[in-house]
Amino acid sequence: MLDWLLDSDPAIRWQVLRDIADAPIDVVAAERERVATEGWGSRLLALQGEDGQWAGGACFPERRLYLSVKNEGQPWISTLPTLQLLHDFGIDPRVDRVRRAVEAVRDGCRWEHAGEPFFSGEVEPCINGRIVTLGTYFDQDVDGVVARLLGEQLEDGGWNCEAENGSVRSSFASTINVLEGLLAHERATGGSAESVAARRGAEEYLLERKLFRRKSTGEVVDSAWLQFSFPTQWHYDVL
Repeated sequence: MLDWLLDSDPAIRWQVLRDIADAPIDVVAAERERVATEGWGSRLLALQGEDGQWAGGACFPERRLYLSVKNEGQPWISTLPTLQLLHDFGIDPRVDRVRRAVEAVRDGCRWEHAGEPFFSGEVEPCINGRIVTLGTYFDQDVDGVVARLLGEQLEDGGWNCEAENGSVRSSFASTINVLEGLLAHERATGGSAESVAARRGAEEYLLERKLFRRKSTGEVVDSAWLQFSFPTQWHYDVL
């Protein structure tokens, strides 16, 4: 099994060396650097457009491309899901090629909602939570997004993208996206008393529901959550 995992893309191999093979730190670091120059990571970086975006959009591809595949659902090839993949691959954010790509996103990518700069976030907590994760990882200022999320936490401890439409009950999916972002930001910056309290409230929201069950009945909320998938995008599962 170990040999099979090591005979793979650098995005997998460096994490296997770190987490399973207990390889020396310098060996792990050298393999991680290859994510930006070989295999999946390098291919994704090469697909970035001159406008700093992937597929011409922030959350969705540019209109012509999106309409051509709309009946097949979201194709997940735009800037947000691509940066999420690079993050999940563990691409080294300090590598020059990666830094230049992220700076191009910062300077050129705008949200479909109202033209907001990418790392300023938009209106949906499930998106803004991921922006906090990505901004923290790629060394971008997302303090304003964190502040917005703290002000949008619902009474039950979580978040819901439908809150702007009147929902007062949290969503597992929105909550996990925000929770992961707050935790990443807290680990990187130390957080604040308010952000730590919000993060703990979100954890309690999920724990009260045993991570995937209805609080009222104990039933599994969605059987799809028991299936492990990658990439998860904004979706929730028990992992």
